Amino acid sequence: MLLEIENLDVHYGRIQALHGISLSVGEGEIVALIGANGAGKSTTMRAISGLRRPSTGRITFGGEDITKMRPDRRVVAGICQAPEGRGIFSGMTVQENLFMGAYTRKRGAQLNADLDHVYMLFPRLKERRRQPGGTLSGGEQQMLAIGRALMSRPKLLLLDEPSMGLAPMLIAQIFQIILEIRDQGTTILLVEQNAQQALSRADRAYVMETGSITREGTGADLLVDPAVRDAYLGVA
Repeated sequence: MLLEIENLDVHYGRIQALHGISLSVGEGEIVALIGANGAGKSTTMRAISGLRRPSTGRITFGGEDITKMRPDRRVVAGICQAPEGRGIFSGMTVQENLFMGAYTRKRGAQLNADLDHVYMLFPRLKERRRQPGGTLSGGEQQMLAIGRALMSRPKLLLLDEPSMGLAPMLIAQIFQIILEIRDQGTTILLVEQNAQQALSRADRAYVMETGSITREGTGADLLVDPAVRDAYLGVA
C-alpha cells in the first residue's frame, strides 16, 4: 500500500476528533472518504498532510513511517493537498499561484513541462494565467487549487471537498478531470460530501461517522449499500 493509517487518534484539546481509525490507499487508486459534516474527514486529511499531530497511531507512506514528519517534508516525499475552501492566493496571478505549488522544486524544463500539463488539464487556467486568483469563479478557483497541488508532482493527491459550492455541470467536469489525473499515474484520496459522485468514481471507499470508520468497501458496493443510500444518497 502507498499509504497506511493504523489506529489513529487525534485530539483538539480535550475533544477527541478521530477514534482509532485505520485505512489504506493503494498505488493508482482513487479512494473516497465520505461522511457528514463533523465526521472527521478533514481532520484525517490534516493528519496525513502533517497539519495535525496524532495523539496515538501511525501513518506510513511508501513504507516509511511519517507520523512525526514535518508537513514540508511530506510534500517533498510526495504528498500534496488541495484543501477545503481552495486556499488560493487571491492577490497573485493564476500562474504565480501554480508556481507556489512547486516551491520545493527548482525552476527548469521539467517544471515548465508540468505547467503546460496543468494548462492542458485546465485550459481555462491558461486563458486566465495573468489574472489575479481572486478574480476567478468558484469553479476556476477549484481548478487552480488542484493544478497548484499537481505542480509538486505528488505521488498522493489529497482532495478535500473539490465539489463544494460548484454547479452540477462543473462538478461533473471536476470529477472527470480527477479520473484523468488518476489515469496519468497519480494516486488520489478524496474527501467528498457528494457521495454519489465520489462513490461512482472511487475504486474503494470508507464511511466516517463521529470520528470513526463505520463501513468500507468498493465504491460500487457502497453505492448499493442500503444504509449508505439512506444516509448519504437520499435513497431509502
